[in-house]
Amino acid sequence: MKTLQNAPLAAFFIAIALLAPRLVTAADITSDTPPPAPRIENAPPHRDGYSWAPGYWEWNGRDFHWVSGTWIVERRNRQWVADHWDQIGNQWHYVRGHWEPVVNLAKSGAHQPSQ
Repeated sequence: MKTLQNAPLAAFFIAIALLAPRLVTAADITSDTPPPAPRIENAPPHRDGYSWAPGYWEWNGRDFHWVSGTWIVERRNRQWVADHWDQIGNQWHYVRGHWEPVVNLAKSGAHQPSQ
């Protein structure tokens, strides 16, 4: 019976654990200063089961510093979108690297360019 008394508390901690990553990644990082030009990194040879996440400029609130590329474990039917900065008006907005579903143009009925 004691476990039922603690159920609301347990549910609270489960909710925090599930929402916490979304709260951290949802933070909007902006800068009035544009990031430096991307560094040229030679991507290593293909590695089965992994995707190469290229390096990017990270903002620490005062200035940018370079984060080198790294291997990340592939996800089935997903493609990696690299970390990058988008200019919106006079500000630069950081977009964290993330996985997106692979779009199958043949299944979607979208026009495919002729080859």
